Amino acid sequence: MAIDVRPKVGAQAKVPTGGGTRLKRPRPYREWLTSYVFLIPAIIVIGGFTFVAMGVALFLSFFKYDLFTLQWNDIHNYIKAVGNADFHKAMLNVVYYMLVVVTLQTILALTIALVLDRIMAGRGVFRTVYYLPAITSSVVMGLIFSWLFTPGGWVGTAVGGVFPGLRNFGWLLDPGTALPAIMTTTIWSTAATFMIVFVSGLQDIPAQLYEAARIDGAVGWRSLWNITLPLLRPTIFLVTVLGTIGTLQVFDQVYVMTNGGPLKSTLTPVFLIYTEAFRDYSVGLACAEAFILFLIIFTFTLIQRRFIDTTIEY
Repeated sequence: MAIDVRPKVGAQAKVPTGGGTRLKRPRPYREWLTSYVFLIPAIIVIGGFTFVAMGVALFLSFFKYDLFTLQWNDIHNYIKAVGNADFHKAMLNVVYYMLVVVTLQTILALTIALVLDRIMAGRGVFRTVYYLPAITSSVVMGLIFSWLFTPGGWVGTAVGGVFPGLRNFGWLLDPGTALPAIMTTTIWSTAATFMIVFVSGLQDIPAQLYEAARIDGAVGWRSLWNITLPLLRPTIFLVTVLGTIGTLQVFDQVYVMTNGGPLKSTLTPVFLIYTEAFRDYSVGLACAEAFILFLIIFTFTLIQRRFIDTTIEY
């Protein structure tokens, strides 16, 4: 029995009718709706604790409010805040604090990241050890460093080995050294976080660039200056912005270590806002100062964005 395997043509050929099962493509609005359903919890939390709170604070900044009475005060809270000598002192302190801390923590974080990026054996262990300060509570870090800086503490003992007269020096009790002591605490605790950011940025740099540079004889500092740093510009910008925002809002270390003293040498805007709102009950004035601080932080961010080039060219 012969079997005809020749393809059929003409009337004998069967054309697919397309009657099979079709895959239904999800409609765009359903995808959009599903996405927002998952976002609802975050929207509620962020909206309730951030945007609603900001709206209430903006509203209260135009009133004289002491937790009991609410009286319209026009823009007098803002006028009083701008002319407040304590606010001026707090801003000078925090700008000095910002310049020192952001610079040193960025350099320290980048240095540690460069070292860890070259370590092959035990890299994960070293990263974990260096990251420990970042997962420690800022209050706990403040308490630890307060103990280290006490007269006769470890810092006094170490420095006293070179300068015996400073063995029992009160680092947190002197207006000239209290703020630098807080700076040291902040740099130590925040550099670890930014170290992880820099390590991530270093891993994104193509290895082929270093190989090509090595062939051309660009190694060591030349490789760092011409390849690593230019390609880390977006990361440096991110670290600088986050550091600036964080330092301008410093509160925990000041509250734990010095409480704004001595002689207001460690007074910062956020600590001043806290004392005026919850100790002096000048809520309207505190809200006005908070929005002035917000505008200052926003301005600093724009300035950094203007002068730090984040474009990358290979």
